[in-house]
Amino acid sequence: MTLVAAADGSALGNPGPAGWAWYVDDDCWASGGWPHGTNNMGELTAVLDLLQQTAELDDDLHVICDSTYAIKAIREWMPGWKRRGWKKGDGKPVANVEIMKALDAAMAGRRERVHFEWVKGHTGHALNEAADKLANAAALAHQNGEQPAHGPGISGRRGAHDFEVTRSAEPDADLFSLVDDEPSDEDQVIALERSLLTEEVRADPAAVAALLDAGWTEVGRSGRVWSREEMLAEIGPLPEPVESEVLGVDRVADGVLLLRWRSLTRAGDSTLRSSLWVRSGGRWRQRHHQGTAES
Repeated sequence: MTLVAAADGSALGNPGPAGWAWYVDDDCWASGGWPHGTNNMGELTAVLDLLQQTAELDDDLHVICDSTYAIKAIREWMPGWKRRGWKKGDGKPVANVEIMKALDAAMAGRRERVHFEWVKGHTGHALNEAADKLANAAALAHQNGEQPAHGPGISGRRGAHDFEVTRSAEPDADLFSLVDDEPSDEDQVIALERSLLTEEVRADPAAVAALLDAGWTEVGRSGRVWSREEMLAEIGPLPEPVESEVLGVDRVADGVLLLRWRSLTRAGDSTLRSSLWVRSGGRWRQRHHQGTAES
């Protein structure tokens, strides 16, 4: 038999409050996270926990991911990294190396029985959507200073919860401190923009407020001009999933990035969008947003 599960990660700020989750069904899932981490850490740890908790099962494992990074790291890049002493082809250290080493150990002897499938995120795939929702909930819990629900897991199996506890027991180290390459400013802004499209963030005005500058404004697709107060009073889950296509990120000045992207809905509506992001107090916040209907 084959056990089918989806694994996903989330980070509000990337780096920022982060979560991970895997999901089989409502009786078999797990999630966790950190107060400070990256989306890639979440993606990898979701797979790690799933592998560790299913280590003693006789079933084959089919893992559904929307992260090509996680799949390629495990299936393609890891053998070369190991041969080079966990270095990339350019000689730089591998990012997330502690998680990578744990994944390598968890895959030992299982490469023929663990299969990965890539799916596009936020396109209505039931298992992927469930894992995404749980990962976002875990990140939001940490953002609010709370502990996320860990889920029932697979009874009697050791999971990445134990791996996290072992790591955090070291007073000067956590998983984020072991990341070799922090995401670029551009990657952080893209991740923040996409987080504003998620149901979990949009359903929490406080989470949205944390991403919008005090002087935020928007000129919407319809031509309506929005103030920050008006947006926070009316924002809610999107009526249908929206796919984002990044067109470019321009550095306007030090601490100022202009993100250009396209939003697409299932109904076929296409909108060209631009968002101005500014960094203050070490955090990126959106200062202005504009949408123009694409004919």
